[in-house]
Amino acid sequence: MKKNVTMILINQWKDEISLKTADFLSRLIRIPSPSCNEKAVVNHIAEEMANVGFDEVRTDGFGNVIGRIGNGPRLLAYDAHVDTVDVGKRDQWEFDPFAGDIVAGRVRGRGAADQKAGMASMVYAGYLIKKYELLPDEVTLLMVGSVSEEDCDGLCWRYIIEQSGIRPETVVITEPTSCNLYLGQRGRMEIMATMPGISAHGSAPERGKNAIIEMAPIIAGIDDLSNKLRYDDFLGKGSITISRIRSTSPSLCSVADSCEIYLDRRLTWGETPKEALQQIRDMDKRLLVQAAVYDKPTYTGIKYPVESVFPAWKTPENHPSVMAGKATLEGITGNQIRTGRWTFSTNGVAISGIHGIPCIGFGPGDEVMAHAPNESVRVDDLIQAALFYSIYPLEYQKI
Repeated sequence: MKKNVTMILINQWKDEISLKTADFLSRLIRIPSPSCNEKAVVNHIAEEMANVGFDEVRTDGFGNVIGRIGNGPRLLAYDAHVDTVDVGKRDQWEFDPFAGDIVAGRVRGRGAADQKAGMASMVYAGYLIKKYELLPDEVTLLMVGSVSEEDCDGLCWRYIIEQSGIRPETVVITEPTSCNLYLGQRGRMEIMATMPGISAHGSAPERGKNAIIEMAPIIAGIDDLSNKLRYDDFLGKGSITISRIRSTSPSLCSVADSCEIYLDRRLTWGETPKEALQQIRDMDKRLLVQAAVYDKPTYTGIKYPVESVFPAWKTPENHPSVMAGKATLEGITGNQIRTGRWTFSTNGVAISGIHGIPCIGFGPGDEVMAHAPNESVRVDDLIQAALFYSIYPLEYQKI
């Protein structure tokens, strides 16, 4: 077919894949896939890719499932992470988080929006691309179901780029954007700051130096530091918050001899990891401050240790990948397109932030659903995303 896509064809394809895509997402939700335990859902995705006609389907050493369509010299890729966070407190859910049921036009369950919806829409975009010969001859399209993203965003793509040698021209990240076009995100760091103390018997605390009490002014000062961080017109302001506090002592009737805080630091454009670490060190010279290191094995057993430093990224409005995204979405909706950004972090921290490969974001579902109880996604979003993913290569090769 490989021609200009009309609204008649778009409506025909929408009707054709609506039930198929929603049903596939339901099946994915019914397979729990917390980080580092994604094998079953990866196998199911691989089977579905093969069933709808992908040219090649494989799983790499890290555990990512990669489906290929086409064999042209221009390489494009789509990404959806297939791991999820835990469900949290069950009593906050109004329905079974793994039912994957479809109610009032929404598919419900853990991972519905974040981000198995993107995976389901990608696969059925592949179905349309194969059936209607939509992929330009010059293009190879990879669709990646990535793993361990919730634990360490971008690590999956660091492996793909650094170990597999795969380097696309552009990557479309399918995290939830409410079917809007997103062009970036703040970066982030995981920082550990430890205050030393001197232990003593709890009956005579004056003999020691309580690390928890010594840390208290630091804890109180974090909000003040957050208020002073840099601001970027597009990505917004940097931020910092404490996500965990723990201490050590010889016993529960002893003065604490250390206190550690774990900091979630969001880096806006222009902020550096070195600067972020120094800001904490400047709060008290006694603090031992360092970036956390992630070295947990994937479900395949591979370890790929990295510092938990995830750079900010943004793609200019005039970049070809963005122009193609706007043209694609305008063709589907008939509306002029406004761009935005994520509040949270994505695999773009490695793809674009570390390796400089341009990214855009377009995904079904709403960002506010991520990690929340009663997670769900609109079936209409699934279909619009599938249409976007199927038509995007046609627009991209024109740029």
